Amino acid sequence: MGSYVNGHLIKDESVAYETKYHWVIFFSLKSILTLTIYAWFKRWLSEFVITTRRIVIKEGFIARRTFEMNLSKIETVNVDQSVMGRILNYGSITIIGTGGTTETFHNIAHPMKFRQAFQELC
Repeated sequence: MGSYVNGHLIKDESVAYETKYHWVIFFSLKSILTLTIYAWFKRWLSEFVITTRRIVIKEGFIARRTFEMNLSKIETVNVDQSVMGRILNYGSITIIGTGGTTETFHNIAHPMKFRQAFQELC
């Protein structure tokens, strides 16, 4: 479990599912130009977690971006996968919350399992 989520769990909350960026991010232009250091840090420093009460997503280290939403405030989690994404098991997840909040995250490993874990908790 990631250190960010581990340090921010609330009372009676536990991790139900966790995933990372898929290894396909190592084949991006930024990754190739930085000799894969960019992709390695991006994958190592990201956390995509579903707890028993909320979804917590953290990206970055110095410039940190976090997204947290209670499960009761989420309407749906959509998954988009290309043909290559279906073969290699990666894709994009879009979290749609009440009030029109929409957040999309790309190149996530096991996006269907992420959605299934969300659906099992609701």
